[in-house]
Amino acid sequence: MKITEIKTFVVGNPWKNWVFVQVCTDEGLTGIGEATGGLSARPGEAQVQELGRFAIGQDPLQPERLWHSMYKGLFLSSNIGMNAIEIACWDILGKSLNVPLWQLLGGKHHPRLRVYANGWYQGPRDPAFFAEAAARVKEMGYTAMKFDPFGTAYRFFSPQEERLSIAIVRAVRQAVGDDVDLLIEGHDRFGVSTAIRIGKALEEYRPMWFETPVMSTDIAATAAVARAINVPVATGERFHQLSQVLELMSHRIIDIVQPETLRIGGISGARKAAAIVESAEGFVALHQAQSPLNTAINAHIHASIPNFLIQECFDDFLAPWAHDIVRGVPRVHSGYIEPSDVPGIGVELDEAEMAKHPYGQDYFLRLFEEGWERRRRD
Repeated sequence: MKITEIKTFVVGNPWKNWVFVQVCTDEGLTGIGEATGGLSARPGEAQVQELGRFAIGQDPLQPERLWHSMYKGLFLSSNIGMNAIEIACWDILGKSLNVPLWQLLGGKHHPRLRVYANGWYQGPRDPAFFAEAAARVKEMGYTAMKFDPFGTAYRFFSPQEERLSIAIVRAVRQAVGDDVDLLIEGHDRFGVSTAIRIGKALEEYRPMWFETPVMSTDIAATAAVARAINVPVATGERFHQLSQVLELMSHRIIDIVQPETLRIGGISGARKAAAIVESAEGFVALHQAQSPLNTAINAHIHASIPNFLIQECFDDFLAPWAHDIVRGVPRVHSGYIEPSDVPGIGVELDEAEMAKHPYGQDYFLRLFEEGWERRRRD
């Protein structure tokens, strides 16, 4: 089997354009991947298109070998485009063998996966609004939810804004009770001293974790915060090299790691990252702020690893047409999700539906700007 063509599709999700990849073969099988890159779109699309020189004519049934060919061809560097192609090749491999991705990866350690909700707080930065929205999420069956209460804060913020942030956390805790886990998102925004102060203030509300309180590529700073507070620190979404995971675990203070499948090296890279974390008795909760396709991909990976902790999911809070463009994505039921048993990833792109939602020039979240929590431009 040989790769004959690589197609890209950009879909205009209102707060983040999504980039999808389809790898075609001479035997009629196709595989899909995703090249959505944080808050950028066109660069990922261009990466995929340029990488055709390494992939066209190659065997898609050897996804890791193809990834390393691209890695060496880019002078020992990786990007989202090559990870998307690698994911699509795993999809083709599963289809060619008529088995789901989780089975290719060694089987299921976990028949179902606990999920935490994200993207549910699309409204004013007000404790009452957050409390009401959180109560609705709990009613949907979720037992964990993540949110960023910190508004426009960047490195430092005023005492008034700090009090409001803690008041939002307090309101959410009171609204959902003690049996729902709260995951507090820092978005890499604070300096070390501010992060420590905030982390200590959060202790009263018993969050499951404080995520990326400082720039997460600054591993020494992240470890310093983790040592100073009695709240677990979670990090790792910015990592693009396995050596960064190794360095993080060497500090032996952080045991919740969140590699981004689209960034760390695709499916093979995510599995290797999980093994490194496992070697230090840590847990993995793959980061997922992209399309529902990535929800499906991560579910297969999470089901196959012994040190899975919890899965991130925006899917119940996206535009209503989101599941029309990617058919077959598993849905959350009573706070849990199960990977598909359909061969490969188990998801197919609907080109006609995608065409209804073109790239949007303003479809980018303005993080740290006033009102970014609404995830729309008023």
